[in-house]
Amino acid sequence: MSGSAQAQAAIDQVAAVMRADQLKVTLQPMKAPHWVRGAESAELVEYAQRPKGITQALQLTALGGSVATPAEGIVAPVLVVRSFAELTARAKEARGRIVLFDIPFDQDLADNGQAGPAYGYTSAYRRGGASAAAKVGAVAALVRAIGGANYRLTHTGQMTYEEGVAKIPTAALTAEDAGLVSRLAKRGSVSMKLVLTPQTLPDVDSFNVLGDLIGSEKPDEIVLISGHLDSWDLATGAIDDGAGVVAAMGVAHVLKELKLRPKRTLRVVAWMSEEQGIIGGRAYYDQLKSTVAKHAAVIESDFGAGKPLGLEAYATPSGMNQLQALRDVLLPIGATALRRSERPVGSDIGAWQAAGVPGFEAMLDGRHYFDYHHSPADTLDKVDPKNLQRMVATLGVLAYYLADAPQLVERVPSLPE
Repeated sequence: MSGSAQAQAAIDQVAAVMRADQLKVTLQPMKAPHWVRGAESAELVEYAQRPKGITQALQLTALGGSVATPAEGIVAPVLVVRSFAELTARAKEARGRIVLFDIPFDQDLADNGQAGPAYGYTSAYRRGGASAAAKVGAVAALVRAIGGANYRLTHTGQMTYEEGVAKIPTAALTAEDAGLVSRLAKRGSVSMKLVLTPQTLPDVDSFNVLGDLIGSEKPDEIVLISGHLDSWDLATGAIDDGAGVVAAMGVAHVLKELKLRPKRTLRVVAWMSEEQGIIGGRAYYDQLKSTVAKHAAVIESDFGAGKPLGLEAYATPSGMNQLQALRDVLLPIGATALRRSERPVGSDIGAWQAAGVPGFEAMLDGRHYFDYHHSPADTLDKVDPKNLQRMVATLGVLAYYLADAPQLVERVPSLPE
């Protein structure tokens, strides 16, 4: 996680790899948030037909940015709701309770190529559930873990507190345990003991890592390709977003290996602190926004390590026409889909697209991305080496085309700030 010793070690390692590839490396300074997890536990201490002397342990994990319970924890009855609307309708019942938002992840959507929308719907409860519950007097908020593989995995992620609303502790409960609490709540009152002891420590000095392959003819024009360097702390962040960082570095490595030096500068960026609010992406934009006209295109890969199916672009219709030639080149690896997005793609590169720079990302098979996302299962064995090679090839073809084409891809209309 950003702010940790491991994050600094990752900065050092990535910078060393870029230097070994003879890129011009810059460590761009920024301030990174430093939140640490602490102890976390939960158990059901009262429920209908509970055998005498028996409690039921639950699996959960604090959400990023959460405040702590008292060290000894809290004990309170649980109110289960299935939407913000239901919470509003049952506001009088919520006072003094732990609110559980039991909203299942829609795997059917994910299986049909709509994993992003499925995640977007449920993640609204992760981000805003604590403040919504606090407004009606709850003492803590829990969300059902967001993911499609129900193997009693916890899935963490960032949450936010609304200004002027009381801050209450919040965590993600595994899908199985959320289901258990929901079933027991239909039989009668359920009470839980909850212990969460996270801390928000002072911000630390950190860095984005920039590596430039200097252009042969137009070195001041930049095609940026990137992934984010930080991860959550439950695992090693191999698919979120180690694979994206490695794919971006791999593009520069392959171009060097093939002795291809495009006209424009190819800039590889490993962003810091994407998970906690796009901190590194915003720092880069704030420090370099005077060069918007010199950024020809921005690319980010942050959707796992699945098989590449093609490319998604925040571009004009005319700009999409300029990309058609890529289909023939990518045909041998089956990455021929070209989809135009109506809104900026990626996360760290969003501000540049809002300022008029065309944006791109690899379109990846994401059917099982959220099985592992933000969970203890996000480990290196989930990365298929062949798919990683295909990612490098897909993004390499795109990046080289953008950096070497005689004409820039048409700029997009600027969005209001």
